[in-house]
Order: sequence, then C-alpha cells, then structure tokens
Amino acid sequence: MNTRTLVPLVLVLLAASACRRQPEPAPEPMPTPVMVNQDSIDAARRAREAAEREAAERARREAEERTRAEAEARARAAADAARRAFSTAIYFDYDRSDLKPEARSLLDSKIPLMRANTPVRIRIAGHADERGSDSYNMALSQRRAASAKAYLVSQGIAADRIETVGFGEERPAATGSNEAAWAQNRRAEFEIIVGGENLRLP
Repeated sequence: MNTRTLVPLVLVLLAASACRRQPEPAPEPMPTPVMVNQDSIDAARRAREAAEREAAERARREAEERTRAEAEARARAAADAARRAFSTAIYFDYDRSDLKPEARSLLDSKIPLMRANTPVRIRIAGHADERGSDSYNMALSQRRAASAKAYLVSQGIAADRIETVGFGEERPAATGSNEAAWAQNRRAEFEIIVGGENLRLP
C-alpha cells in the first residue's frame, strides 16, 4: 500500500476514533424489590402505630372528660337534692307550736344532712295564719321556729348553727280565708344562710 493511500486511511480511522462517544458511567444499582418493600412496610407500620397512639390518647382524654362531667353532674344533683331536703317546710296545727309526728319525721331527715355538711348554718322562719292579732301571731310564729330548733339541738346539732325568726302572718304561702290556705300558712321554713355552695348528701 503506498503512502498516498495510507494517509487518507489513517485520517479516516483517526476521525472515526475521535467521533466515538465516551462510554457512559454504569448506573447506580437500584434498590432491590425486597428493600423497597421492606421500607414501605416499615413506614406503613410506623404510620399505623402513630395513628393508634393518637386514637388511644384521644379516647383516654374523652373518657377522662366524660368521667369528670359525670362526677360534676352527680355532685350538682346531690347538692340540689340536699338543698330541697333542707328547705322542706314543716306544718303545725291551729294555735299550736308543738311538733306533729310528720314534722318530727321531716326534721329527722334533715339531721343527717346537717351532720354531712358541717359548715352549713340555717335559719328557721316561723309563720302563722291570718287569724289572731298581729302580736299574737308574731309570738306564735317565733315559738314554732324555736320548737323546730329545739328538736334539732336535742338530736345533737349545734345550737349556734341554727338561727330562728318569726314573721307572724306577714308572709303567707297561700292566699285565702279558708282552712286549705290557713293550713299552708301555719309552718316553719328552712333556709341555708352559710355553706350552701357545696352541699352533699350523707
């Protein structure tokens, strides 16, 4: 082969060699399917555990709130029941201040309340019907309040926890000049004057 033929051949080979692209670097190995699946499983497990913890905490908070609300409702109901029991009036026969058996029974029901609520102080207000003079009815109503107090004190309730007052015929519970109205007006009423905020049943 002569030089004239060889030179172009060499040039062609050099040009072809120069145009050949450099080999691309080998790609990084992809995670195997097992690795991908395990990562997904772990992530799903962590998410599930976090959701379960959040749900358990929410349920715990809701249970605590329900328990607290139920306890408050029970305390309110007990206080209302105690307040009603404290305030139940007793009644007297005409022109009398001694206690009838049913009045003693009602007073007996107040004694456990007084013992269970030691801060409580009460006022007993005596009343009379319209018959009789104002001064007589005032004195009669005071005797009625004093009679109720004396019974409670005889059962162990401290005297300094009970005040008494008589209103005579000034504050009728019922209007009318008949026995039905008079019977409702011959009474002693009970009012909590100290310690009525947190009453509880015995």
